[in-house]
Amino acid sequence: MAKKTEEGITIEKEKDIAEWYSQVCLKSELADYGSVKGTMVIRPRGYQIWQEIQDYFNKNIIEKTNVENAYFPLFVPESFFKKESQHAEGFQPEVAWLDKKVTGEGERLAIRPTSETIIYDSFSKWIRSYRDLPMKINQWCNIVRWETEATKLFLRSREFLWQEGHCAYETESECSKETINYIKLYEKLCKELLAIPVIVGQKTEKEKFAGAEKTYTIESFMPDGKALQCGTSHELGQGFAKAFKISFTDKNENPEIPWQNSWGLSTRLIGAIVMVHSDNKGLVLPPTLVKNKIAIIPIIKGEDKKVLKKAKEIEQTLKSFNPILDDRLEYTPGWKYHEYELNGIPIRIEIGPKDLEKNQAVVIRRDNGQKKFVPLKNLKKVVEEELKKMHKDLYDKAEKFLKSKIISAKNFNDLKKGIEERKLVLAPFCGSESCEDEIKEKTKGATTRCVPFGSKIPKSDCIHCKKKATCEVYFSKSY
Repeated sequence: MAKKTEEGITIEKEKDIAEWYSQVCLKSELADYGSVKGTMVIRPRGYQIWQEIQDYFNKNIIEKTNVENAYFPLFVPESFFKKESQHAEGFQPEVAWLDKKVTGEGERLAIRPTSETIIYDSFSKWIRSYRDLPMKINQWCNIVRWETEATKLFLRSREFLWQEGHCAYETESECSKETINYIKLYEKLCKELLAIPVIVGQKTEKEKFAGAEKTYTIESFMPDGKALQCGTSHELGQGFAKAFKISFTDKNENPEIPWQNSWGLSTRLIGAIVMVHSDNKGLVLPPTLVKNKIAIIPIIKGEDKKVLKKAKEIEQTLKSFNPILDDRLEYTPGWKYHEYELNGIPIRIEIGPKDLEKNQAVVIRRDNGQKKFVPLKNLKKVVEEELKKMHKDLYDKAEKFLKSKIISAKNFNDLKKGIEERKLVLAPFCGSESCEDEIKEKTKGATTRCVPFGSKIPKSDCIHCKKKATCEVYFSKSY
């Protein structure tokens, strides 16, 4: 029998989470570092997760909200950015430019850091009447944000994949309602597909999207004590429409300006999944994201035809779960166990001569290592049940962790201490950008994450400046 020649995860999550995270992504073959600084390669196992996110998204969000998928150019003329000054200023440090000497164009071209401007140029041609509204477009594409230097696979890279939705509406109320609806659909996606709990809320003025009236966000919290923004939706008002001369005639044939929103999530969700669920053996994934949900391992010595035959029968019985039947003789069962644990296969089924005598198989869940001795006639039913339980248990465990990390601060010392202890701190806040800057400096990097939905205006003063608080907001360090 061949022996295992490559090490699995060599660093414990609790001791060095950054190195552990990198090893899990690399050794489970989700991704690799690209040849160009700041880039990454998404390997087939990693892209399978992204494909599942896309499939869920297209079915449960795109189709149900009557959005249409489309695609727009990668290159954005510099003049488009200048049309919306706040937007241009906000993205200036992140944009990768192609000089006009290289392009042969009359102006520089940006490699898209986001697509509001290039899409709204098209909207100005397509929207003429109230009958054209609402116009709802989504695109799946790559994005370049050049300011990133230190690559953290999925979580931070110069190029990443995302979806970006862009809509135009006849009325402000319809736009506002749908902007909030999209962020709630993102929350639902995180729960139903990724088993990740999030906090839903509104960004502060300082943290909102450049060019937006309001920005809504879903925020998760990672085991290293940092918040991760998992998705956003932006109420854009009429600013972009005015800048790009988008207008329509209403039912009374009067000229009007539409109201717009944009919304997006990216491959950083894959990083969140790894960080939240995985362990010291390797990758742990919600079963919804895994193509091969089962690995069947026959415990055989030499040419044990009876056990192998039964294993093949089990493979056929469970074919709806895309099982892997690992009948390789050159590897020990133990080597195979480690391999499938590293790669995040949700359920492992073992069957050997003694199991055959008892007409049973051993079912082991990846997330908790729990073993069940299951009669073969009940195998499919038990597997279905365990996969559902696994998703729920992963979510419940992550939710328990999130709640354990939230604290409320009564004074600035509480806030500082909470940040030092890597907590998510809820505190009364005045909303001032200058106050926010000072808090970030004094806490060595803490930022506002969101004003949670449903929160009330506090009666107390701001945690820092002692002026009247206008909201309660979550503070933490972040990616």
